[in-house]
Amino acid sequence: MLTSFYPGALWPDTNGTHINAHGGGLLYHEGTYYWFGEHKIEGRAGNKALVGVHCYASRDLYNWEDQGIALHVSDDPQSDITRGCVIERPKVIHNATTGTFVMWFHLELKGQGYRAARSGIAVSDRVTGPYTFLRSFRPNAGVWPVNATPAQKVAIDPASIEREFNGSFTEDIDQVNLLGRDFAGGQMARDMTLFVDDDGRAYHLHASEENSTLHISQLTEDYLAPVGKYIRVFPKRYMEAPAICKRKGRYYFIGSDCTGWAPNAARSAVADSIWGPWTELGNPCVGEGRDTTFGGQSTFILPVVGKRDAYIAMFDLWRPENAIDGRYMWLPMRFTDVGFELHYLPEWDLGIFD
Repeated sequence: MLTSFYPGALWPDTNGTHINAHGGGLLYHEGTYYWFGEHKIEGRAGNKALVGVHCYASRDLYNWEDQGIALHVSDDPQSDITRGCVIERPKVIHNATTGTFVMWFHLELKGQGYRAARSGIAVSDRVTGPYTFLRSFRPNAGVWPVNATPAQKVAIDPASIEREFNGSFTEDIDQVNLLGRDFAGGQMARDMTLFVDDDGRAYHLHASEENSTLHISQLTEDYLAPVGKYIRVFPKRYMEAPAICKRKGRYYFIGSDCTGWAPNAARSAVADSIWGPWTELGNPCVGEGRDTTFGGQSTFILPVVGKRDAYIAMFDLWRPENAIDGRYMWLPMRFTDVGFELHYLPEWDLGIFD
């Protein structure tokens, strides 16, 4: 039985097998934590979705029992989630009104690289699944963000734009109205997370506009679609790997730059409202390795139930050459008067919050 976290080490489940839940997030439900993440296989092939979304369960956060595949890829070549597509950063939230467990994830259609930039949705009546895939789409088709400028509110025929983008920083991004380009068909949705606020309203945060700008969308009451209200945040800052929490009425954000699989310096921000304004705070990491986030990339922030002011920042240490060997780095968040700090610890336990 484990009684500590060992960031970056192999993390065996209760069967002794390294946990296979990458780019994941946690849901606390009826006394148990559930960890959902990308199931990887060996080699570079594991960067594609060849199995689905894995689920694990724990009561203490250290020891995890394998619950199997919550969402299976399809063998139907016509399915959006056919074997060989890309499924990334799955997150599950529970709708207290409908009783349904709702999974969202970043989906790339098979054979299209990262051009599709879609959101996928699946649902289940049981927290561990199986989840039924409903559909995929680009969010907010035909809707302008509430903070769009008049110049941005110009619908553009995508065919009129000759150049392509690769999802990382480009000097001439301002020359193209990406918001207008994607207005009719829906906005791009890549790296993402979900957040349920104290009032039960849910939000979808995702990298959009060729990764250059983050979007925050309110979801419908059943959590199955955008409600039609969203904002653009961190414009032209290239923020991916979003993670968010709420503490004492304030919203805290962790993200990263867009450098592919290679780690970079983490980003952080704070706001008094989910709708902003958001104030960037810089790199929250402290000490040796801060410039590469200790080798990791953010995926989720977990409030620890039953502990006072206890939040865990979750990171992945990607291994794209052998995807199944990807590691996990969970670190305690230390809040300051301005924001928060992250210190690398080779071993720690929940007693740090006492």
